[in-house]
Amino acid sequence: MMHKLFPLLALAAVSLFPSVAKAEWNDSIRYHGEIGINIAGGEHTPFWLMNNKYGLSSVERNNGYLRLGAFHDMDTTRRFTWGAGVDLAVAARFSSVFVVQQLYAEAKYRCLNIMAGSKEMSGFISNSDLATGNLTYSGNARPIPQVRVGIFDYADFWGTKGWFAVKGYIAYGKFTDNRWIESWVNKNSKYTLNTLYHSKAIFFRGGNTKKFPLEFELGLEMATQFGGQSYSNGHVTYMPHGWKNFIKALIPMKGGDDTPAGEQVNVEGNMLGSWNFALAWKPKSDWSVKLYYQHFYEDHSMLFFDYPWKDGLWGVEAKFPKNRWISEAVYEFIYNKDQSGSVYWDHTPEINEQVSGRDNYYNHGIYNGWQHWGMGIGNPLIISPIYNANHSLSFLSNRMWGHHLGFKGQPLDELGYRVLASYQKSWGTYEMPFPETKTSFNLMAEVTYKPKKLKGWQADLAFGMDSGPLIGNSYGAMLKISKTGWLFGPKNKKQ
Repeated sequence: MMHKLFPLLALAAVSLFPSVAKAEWNDSIRYHGEIGINIAGGEHTPFWLMNNKYGLSSVERNNGYLRLGAFHDMDTTRRFTWGAGVDLAVAARFSSVFVVQQLYAEAKYRCLNIMAGSKEMSGFISNSDLATGNLTYSGNARPIPQVRVGIFDYADFWGTKGWFAVKGYIAYGKFTDNRWIESWVNKNSKYTLNTLYHSKAIFFRGGNTKKFPLEFELGLEMATQFGGQSYSNGHVTYMPHGWKNFIKALIPMKGGDDTPAGEQVNVEGNMLGSWNFALAWKPKSDWSVKLYYQHFYEDHSMLFFDYPWKDGLWGVEAKFPKNRWISEAVYEFIYNKDQSGSVYWDHTPEINEQVSGRDNYYNHGIYNGWQHWGMGIGNPLIISPIYNANHSLSFLSNRMWGHHLGFKGQPLDELGYRVLASYQKSWGTYEMPFPETKTSFNLMAEVTYKPKKLKGWQADLAFGMDSGPLIGNSYGAMLKISKTGWLFGPKNKKQ
């Protein structure tokens, strides 16, 4: 019954975007249906059973969801191609009962792309299955509706014969968590509604692994929260959102007379981002080793070299020669204790010195933390506001360091596995340090079963546990069953 129900429901979902082109409709509509059930004990849903799932998860114990989607995937072999997707869910014990997880349309001509809507997009550089997540974007929060234009995949520079490539984008959008904030947040704390979003990135890649196995990447990501209305202690501040403010989000500049004093001294809005570096050795197509480093910054103080780069995320990723037991592994170390130092001072006419310490990663004096629907948009080891017992939208433990290990394999043709293990120690924040340091150990072991006789079906069973006072002790299991197939398409399509 279920194998008949999923295609019918997915077909109904496709009807939400009737404008898709008929020329490609009959051979390329992919549907996906999924049901997930999470049973847990202790404080919360175990850490790695709820984080890095694009926000389709819940901190509340004993939750579940039903998810249905239909997609027209782009054919990257064509000069012009287009795509669209609708992905909906109903959930129990989530931040909302009905979730529009993805709803987007996109097109590509040669190397140029445009995308409008909400789409799950992972960060650059690190492995989305095994790593903790990038410092700016990690796939931890719900997608932000936006219009994004640029070169989304690496395109070779003319005349370099594959030795040099570039990609990048510019995007504007809006956060969608107003209702959730109003129902969840502590009204005595600071919060902002109708927040606007801007992001941009540029990445360069050097090397041609077909001729020499060494390859490097260098990239810069920048993001800004701006506009909206900020509420604090019963006072409302209306932030400007005209065309000049869109330009100031694109090119970070000081705020005007219509912004609070702090914005006039520094940069208008919450500007943040990361530098990204990677060096990969790929001697053969079936194995490789990559080293990477990410440097996070808030405003201008750590964007360049005004202060020593003591903080960051260091990682090594290995793809092993073909074997069943371990196919890929990742180790990461994250350190965020310095934040350009413990002293902050904005220059005044009396004392004309600027000391830009206490960067307070992912937090801001006006805007909500770098979060969407309570989930951190950046690396989840900086614990998301959804965990806060005081219902504030601040990141309360951003001065921390942590170790992480992830690996996976395919012991049998139909059976695979994945293991994630993390340990961190946190000092709280400079403004609100913990009386004593808090630790957390988080573990997940997952088994994936794909029966050959039932094409497109998959079952995932994961066990997780947390230990330590940072987020509390928890244990639990999650069962996920999914079906992927093609509507009206040829039977030999890959599942």
